[in-house]
Amino acid sequence: MLRALGFPRCPLRMLRVPNRSVADGQAATPVPVSYCVFDGASARPPLVLLHGLFGNKGNFASLAKAIVRRSGRKVLTVDARNHGDSPHHPLMTYEAMSDDVRLLLRQLRLDRCVLVGHSMGGRTAMAVALRWPELVERLLCVDISPSGTSAVSSLGRLVEALKAVELPEGVPLSTARRLVQEQLRKDIQDLSVLRFLLTNLVSAEGRVVWRVNLDAVSRHLDGLTRLPSFEAPYSGPVLFLGGAKSPYISSEDFPEIERLFPEAEIEYVPDAGHWVHADQPQHFVDAVCRFLEQPPS
Repeated sequence: MLRALGFPRCPLRMLRVPNRSVADGQAATPVPVSYCVFDGASARPPLVLLHGLFGNKGNFASLAKAIVRRSGRKVLTVDARNHGDSPHHPLMTYEAMSDDVRLLLRQLRLDRCVLVGHSMGGRTAMAVALRWPELVERLLCVDISPSGTSAVSSLGRLVEALKAVELPEGVPLSTARRLVQEQLRKDIQDLSVLRFLLTNLVSAEGRVVWRVNLDAVSRHLDGLTRLPSFEAPYSGPVLFLGGAKSPYISSEDFPEIERLFPEAEIEYVPDAGHWVHADQPQHFVDAVCRFLEQPPS
């Protein structure tokens, strides 16, 4: 039964968009994604942490260590395709990214796991649970719902602003980031968002480049703002952990959450925006560890 704790102050108007599955007629070939392992002594299923759009596996590194200390479970942090150290691929859909997670579990010979995903990673985790429920012991989605949102236009402007940047040449990475920040300030006023995006600037073969595949993100952005259509629900334990200052999980999402995840609970973290784990890391770790100890329904 759906139960919501600490309802947020910022409702979100939702945009329903018809689902398209594999985009552009391309085959959904799984790619071997990059990951880090934080070992724990417990034999219980490990946690697999999936980051959001423009993020990377490093976003969860300190939190993974804290979860290992508290729970004893092994934790994996994973780079999505077209992000971090994972391969670039022209196809970027939730079907494709959930295929990548399934491939990783097979490669590591993991029969079951706990999936924890923020934003885009949360929807990827949902897709894995809905497609292969036998692989997922329980599911935690951070500040994202299965419903489509109206954020596609603002995200599109952000991607185009990044693509329009003139990347400096012949300067250290720190200098390049400062120069790119100056270029982007007119389009991105939120300094915390801007600094987060600049973590995607890296040095490669003597050049400064974006490590996120902006072309693939831009091409598939519309599909990334919603979960594909599913009929059969996932009946395992689920927690939707939202930021009380964020609009990404609203009461309008509750019917679709309950339809797809009938055992879901919703909890809102006080004084947290969209990046719940960065705004309130201790509360995030506490919520994850409490959820791990809850008995199956």
